[in-house]
Amino acid sequence: MYHAVAPDPAPATLGLSVTPEAFAAQMDVVAGRGFTPVTTAALAAAWRCGERLPPRPVLVTFDDGYEGVHRYALPVLARYSFPSTVFVTSGWLPGRHATGGALDTMLSWSQVRELADAGTEIGGHSHSHPQLDQLDARRLRFEALRCRELIGEELGTAPDSFAYPYGYSSRRVRAAVREAGFAQALAVGNALARRHQGPYALERVTVRRSTTVEEFTRLVEGRAVGRNFAADRALTKGYALARRTRGALRGHWI
Repeated sequence: MYHAVAPDPAPATLGLSVTPEAFAAQMDVVAGRGFTPVTTAALAAAWRCGERLPPRPVLVTFDDGYEGVHRYALPVLARYSFPSTVFVTSGWLPGRHATGGALDTMLSWSQVRELADAGTEIGGHSHSHPQLDQLDARRLRFEALRCRELIGEELGTAPDSFAYPYGYSSRRVRAAVREAGFAQALAVGNALARRHQGPYALERVTVRRSTTVEEFTRLVEGRAVGRNFAADRALTKGYALARRTRGALRGHWI
């Protein structure tokens, strides 16, 4: 799971960004170790139908929709003919649908179309990037539906894949995403995706600015993932308990 790819990102995205040089080195590891990137939709379809996946499949995903994905990541991915999935927050992209709130320079819709034309899967990431599990039913439905409708309007094809903002979801959120028309969704979890997680709770590992190429190599090979993200998982459990408590108090039952 990537976010911004930029040499000098905004402070709000710095920790979850990577430099263009680091991204290129990481994709070199993916190629050199014999991994085969697939899109989120391709992975889910294969698992759903029991089809065989290519050797050593891996997802390369980007959340939010930062402009550097087009400027810096796309040329590297094209060099290796690697597909990827970009999950865009539709209201953060500039234009007539913009809601404001973007943390850095975002993709334009024309750039999103260029990514799609280059073989990138475009997925949804909500309309305004809220914590979906804290929303009432009406707002939750709007966030999922509006995002899917706008992407479909701009690209001509509605997206099949979704990624939860902040990785936060619940049974109620997953049901709303499914009802909005998405066929699969990604969480974070900082664990490897496994078929038993189900199509609406597939997990990913986070790549940060502090991730060294040695650490990335271990992660992509599935080595020491639990140890590497032990602190993240502890925080996630604490956040999940706090969010469930807030949601219950508001009547937004999990």
